[in-house]
Amino acid sequence: MRREAHVPRGGVDGGDGGKGGDVIFVTDTSRRDLAHLRRKLRYFADDGGSGGRRKSHGADGEDVIVPVPRGTQVFSADGRKIADLTSGEERAVIAVGGRGGWGNTHFVSSVRRAPQFAEIGLPGDEEELELRLKLMADAAIAGLPNAGKSSLLRRISNARPKVGDYPFTTLQPVLGTIERPDGSQLVVVDVPGLLEGASEGVGMGHEFLAHFERANMLLHTVSLEDIESVPAHFAVIVDELWKFDPRIARLPQIVVLSKSDLVDDEQVTRARELVDQAAAATADRRGPIHGVYALSSATGRGLTEFMQGLFAASAAPNERAPERDAPLEMHLDEYRVYRPRSKRRRWRIYRDKDGFRVAGDPAMHLLAERAAEDEAAAEQLQAFLEDTGAMRALRMAGGRNGQTVNVGGVPLELWWDMPGDDI
Repeated sequence: MRREAHVPRGGVDGGDGGKGGDVIFVTDTSRRDLAHLRRKLRYFADDGGSGGRRKSHGADGEDVIVPVPRGTQVFSADGRKIADLTSGEERAVIAVGGRGGWGNTHFVSSVRRAPQFAEIGLPGDEEELELRLKLMADAAIAGLPNAGKSSLLRRISNARPKVGDYPFTTLQPVLGTIERPDGSQLVVVDVPGLLEGASEGVGMGHEFLAHFERANMLLHTVSLEDIESVPAHFAVIVDELWKFDPRIARLPQIVVLSKSDLVDDEQVTRARELVDQAAAATADRRGPIHGVYALSSATGRGLTEFMQGLFAASAAPNERAPERDAPLEMHLDEYRVYRPRSKRRRWRIYRDKDGFRVAGDPAMHLLAERAAEDEAAAEQLQAFLEDTGAMRALRMAGGRNGQTVNVGGVPLELWWDMPGDDI
């Protein structure tokens, strides 16, 4: 209440409460994984401040910023994708703070000159989320188990993946960075070996194949240990990528004939011919081939030519399939904000001596103001209250058809058709 010298009966003077803070995910280009989120699993934004005297508005709560690496996907508890953060300037407002409650100045009427109560603010969002990181890479190494993928990554980059002479040495994707002649870098990812049937989930195929979605190019690796099996091994990878996602299969690729130290030059020539035949047979299910290189990660044979071809292909214009490309105007969309719609309760019901009062988010208040004069808006408000469960809650609290209810500060007569109601 306003209490000031020489101002008798100053009347109500309370301000509104502040809005609660939001929890926001922001892409951080310096981060490469989600390990920092393992150390802290719960994030809380600040509460809004209480309204003060002289109708002063309470302070809004501080937002909580959670940094995540590029390539982070956010899923709700029911598996619904909420956000896909792929660039360095994206934000996802994951949990929205609740609206502050109204101060007692909003409840003055001709019969209530000095209300001694205020409104409680609405609760903020509470979300349980699953975060998945799809690796962002310039090139991804694809091939069957034990094709020499990890040895290749170890030889050309700063990565130190586990290397062994047995299948499935690599069980998790490994990122490596290659320094280019101009000082810039390429990021290459070694994905665990794929089996025939990977597109149907064989050998954790779906988990492994998903990491190809964020690559710009494929390094299709085929071992030369068995020359006559080269066409079949080449076709298996093309077919599995095609079945999983044709857009991935159509990525530009470089074919790497690994372990060339185990064969002679004549066998290498024979392997190149077999690759040409396999490439011709799968031309409708694969992307363009930027070169075929026979090399040995053990001796370094052919690595110089391969690196030159890799740098040249990465510097070339992107040749992805048209349906994979974003619309032309999307290159201007450098800053994007996701605002997922929460399933939280968007209203509160209060009982006072005049009956029931419903408070909610701004959309409900706007509808209520229009509903007093617009029949269409009244129907929209009715649908809003029914869809969000407010009508059912009113009925369970003792409300009856035709009763006047204060909705967002506007007195309205509400009706609903439920068994047992008085008409």
